[in-house]
Amino acid sequence: MNIEFERGSEMKRAADVDFTIYGDDMQFVEIYLGPYESIVAEAGAMMYMDENIKMKAIFGDGSGRAQGKGLMGKMLGAGKRILTGESLFMTDFTNTGREKRPVAFAGPYPGKIIPVDIGDYNGELICQRDSFLCAAKGIAIEIAFQKKIGVGLFGGEGFIMQRLIGDGLAFIHAGGTVIEKQLKPGEVLKLDTGCLVAMTSTVDYDVEMIGDIKSALFGGEGLFLATLRGPGTVWLQSLPFSRLANRIFSAGSKGRSSGKGEGSILGSFGIGDLFGED
Repeated sequence: MNIEFERGSEMKRAADVDFTIYGDDMQFVEIYLGPYESIVAEAGAMMYMDENIKMKAIFGDGSGRAQGKGLMGKMLGAGKRILTGESLFMTDFTNTGREKRPVAFAGPYPGKIIPVDIGDYNGELICQRDSFLCAAKGIAIEIAFQKKIGVGLFGGEGFIMQRLIGDGLAFIHAGGTVIEKQLKPGEVLKLDTGCLVAMTSTVDYDVEMIGDIKSALFGGEGLFLATLRGPGTVWLQSLPFSRLANRIFSAGSKGRSSGKGEGSILGSFGIGDLFGED
């Protein structure tokens, strides 16, 4: 599945970019930069790029929001990224050629890449910490503290999420299939805490304990559910990375304890058999 998109020519603070999303469950986005246009991305997200694309490491997001505060201001702005579990540096990709040139970025695990024009949502989007992939230069990637203690302790993402600020394109990555829902004023949506990808700033986010203790203990859904109250837009993922990692770890633990694995070569021989050991 390929998704093509061409930006309009209206003036915006962040750079306008054209892009195509390739793939279905293992997606990557190819972005076409015009002469001297730039895009910023998380370190290690780049898949390939044209020879005219030049990259350099930068402090923070390169949005310029810390300008006028000196070196200390830039250091503090970049240091906020450490609180979200990200690298102190990001990578700036700039087209130094005279024609449009491509650079591509891939998601770190199976899922979808979602293009979002931040300007369409009052210039602000709240998303989970590891969902940001890349954005047009000029988008600020800051931290969003959860003011409610219940959300911070049991909301799956802790007290800190990411806040994207600006009026250009950003690309976020989520696991499995992604669905976008529009919540009306007062409308409430309950979900697994790890399934939230992003939401607009108008959505009220809280967590609540499951009332039926038997369902909480034996239902397999945990003790808490997230509650999202409209109005606003939310994006949900069907396969949170934490759930995927837990399943892989669980399967690996069973394989180590029994020496067998379902549907694998280890299930027939065992690790010891492969090396001629008991």
